[in-house]
Amino acid sequence: MRILICILFPLFSFAQNYADVIIRNGKIIDGTGNSWFYGDVAVKDGKITAIGKLNSWRSAKTIDATGLIVAPGFIDVHTHIEDDETRNPYATNFIYDGVTTVVTGNCGASNIDVKRYYKYLDSMKLSINVATLIGHNDVRKEVMGKANRKPTEAEMRRMETIVEQAMKDGAVGFSTGLIYIPGTYSSTDEVVKLAKVAAKYNGVYATHMRDEADSVVEAIEEALLIGREAKIPVEISHFKISGQHNWGRSKQTLPMIIKAREEGLDVTIDQYPYTASSTGLSTLLPDELLSDGQDSINARLQNSEIRKYAIDHMLKKLKKRKLKHFSYAVVASYRADTSLNGKSIEEINTLKGRKHKAKAEAETILEMMQNGGASMVLHGMSEDDVKYIMQYPFNMFASDASIRVWQQGNPHPRGYGTNARVLSKYVRDEKVISLEEAIRRMTSLPALKFHLKNRGLLREGYAADIVVFSEKDVADLSTFEKPHQYSTGFKYVLVNGAVTLENSKHNGSRNGATILR
Repeated sequence: MRILICILFPLFSFAQNYADVIIRNGKIIDGTGNSWFYGDVAVKDGKITAIGKLNSWRSAKTIDATGLIVAPGFIDVHTHIEDDETRNPYATNFIYDGVTTVVTGNCGASNIDVKRYYKYLDSMKLSINVATLIGHNDVRKEVMGKANRKPTEAEMRRMETIVEQAMKDGAVGFSTGLIYIPGTYSSTDEVVKLAKVAAKYNGVYATHMRDEADSVVEAIEEALLIGREAKIPVEISHFKISGQHNWGRSKQTLPMIIKAREEGLDVTIDQYPYTASSTGLSTLLPDELLSDGQDSINARLQNSEIRKYAIDHMLKKLKKRKLKHFSYAVVASYRADTSLNGKSIEEINTLKGRKHKAKAEAETILEMMQNGGASMVLHGMSEDDVKYIMQYPFNMFASDASIRVWQQGNPHPRGYGTNARVLSKYVRDEKVISLEEAIRRMTSLPALKFHLKNRGLLREGYAADIVVFSEKDVADLSTFEKPHQYSTGFKYVLVNGAVTLENSKHNGSRNGATILR
């Protein structure tokens, strides 16, 4: 018996030290914010099984990470991937930027049948993990259409029922887009009631506030009030200051967040590291003209008095920006005429042979709205505000992007290069924040906020979502002029233990999973 035990013990010991993948000799940054250390990471059955000096371990695949950073896969807390999953299930723009998990359903826009959506994702398999919020705008449209009015008691109950079912089916929270139709027509009380439903299930309230420019203070106050009234954690999306005349106001708005946290409200923010936003052309028009769908919009804009009202509204906002032309508004995607993608409203107006006047440009905007509108890139933020907000420790990085389809449209570069831009421009070159801190904001902070269990850290037993990148070579190549360019410097990306980016090339792996609350 003694001899048998001696023979079996080495075999048993060897079996315990075998991994599917071992990443060796890397500079490990574990996501906690703590300093890096040298070591190895072993992966087996989709999980991290050991970290440290693993000299006795063997594996089917070994990745040499000498001279490279090994970190948890990045979590993008603000995306809009709906309807793009089938167009590019490889999610290449995210994978090449180190992203392994996204939270979608933001800005009030989501699938309202969360159970069905998760089944759909499970059946098709993406290269990235996906969690979703339940979006207020789509819930409201399901019950009330795009009506500009308060809900009846019966309609309110129906909306609450939809939100409750979504939370039961695994949504990680409730989102609003209060700058978009029909969310802009809702009262604070309506939002509080729906947020309370999500709060019962330990959800998060993620909001694109009513305003991020002139009335940004009032919008933040409303977001914080909703959090307090509903007793729900708050995530303020793409925290920024829009409009040249508002530059510097981050010194006013960020202290509001700091004060709210000091008072006990679980409020965090996210940010994309650019001085331009991206949204619909419709946001330039008065909200009240956008209710009840495209036919109603067209009918209103055919009325000369309403048309004049809309033009006056846009010119007034332009004057506030201290601009003479709509040069800051650039078309990202215009289905009615794709040749205009990448051109500003000022340029489009000139191409049409119209007067080089802001009023004529406003007419061009209305014409485009009557042809279905467009997705826009809007330039108008201060680099100083971006950096000041970036230094706040409870601020995450998010792309506010979809799954990109190669060479389609002229989208905002944030969809390709958000994380690489932070790591290269703001960490390595300008030293706005440290590398360890940046990675904490990309990993453990979002995992903690959205209750993404066993993700966001390099820790034994956690999902093996891992990025391996060159601190010296990481760079965002995507620009506003040429957005369709992948980030560089990421050498390997593992999603649930499967190598997906290998030697800086997507290998076709689609091992992403749905993440339920």
